[in-house]
Amino acid sequence: MQLVKTVEEIELLRQNGDIVSRTLAEVGRHIRPGVSTIHLDRIAETFIRDHGAEPGFLGYNGYPNTLCVSVNDAVVHGIPSKRELRNGDIVSIDCGTKMHGYYGDSAYTFTVGEVSKEVQKLLNITKECLSLGILEAVDGARVGNISQSVQDHAERSGFSVVRELVGHGLGSKMHEKPEVPNYGKRGSGPRLYEGMVICIEPMINMGKRQVYQCEDGWTIRTFDGKPSAHFELTVVVRKDKPELLSTFKYVEEVLQKKNN
Repeated sequence: MQLVKTVEEIELLRQNGDIVSRTLAEVGRHIRPGVSTIHLDRIAETFIRDHGAEPGFLGYNGYPNTLCVSVNDAVVHGIPSKRELRNGDIVSIDCGTKMHGYYGDSAYTFTVGEVSKEVQKLLNITKECLSLGILEAVDGARVGNISQSVQDHAERSGFSVVRELVGHGLGSKMHEKPEVPNYGKRGSGPRLYEGMVICIEPMINMGKRQVYQCEDGWTIRTFDGKPSAHFELTVVVRKDKPELLSTFKYVEEVLQKKNN
């Protein structure tokens, strides 16, 4: 597998990243108390297809839906259902696309109505972990540099890092090498080269780091039932400063309008 992508491949990944980012914003527009998670899933599927792409998760290893919708203590891979969101919930929306033979992948954790200060801190710290990890994605660095920067910031803030699930390379397959753990040691792990495309995705728990898989075969939950947050962006490794292929810009524009 070619880990370093060509200019043409990066452009196709960029197009997918843009659609994924806009899909997250469209879903975010509809997040409110009383909306069902399956309704959000249908909104995403329609939006993706209307923009010339296919849902990247639908049918992937047998996954039944377009989105992974993970509420509160669900870390990732939550299956959309008739469950209605309630005031005070948090919900991770993980979205993938496929277009022209390449994938897009991004995730954002939204608040539903008003959340506690402690939960808001969890979201803020998780997003900061992502930003710090991205800064490490430069030519010649090691994956462990990303891992340690995420882990250090989360644990200094009183939170824990999920270890069973990791970020990954992205290209003509949804999950490529290298794996990008959210814990580790600076200077360890695979070397990063300019042109590699990776998804960095901190999954940070309010309580302990232990998780388990539900009987549905997909949903991952915290063992202690405390909330978990998840943010993900797609990044190109560059010489001096990483390049983003997906963005939270559209999401944050929507959230700003909703809050005004």
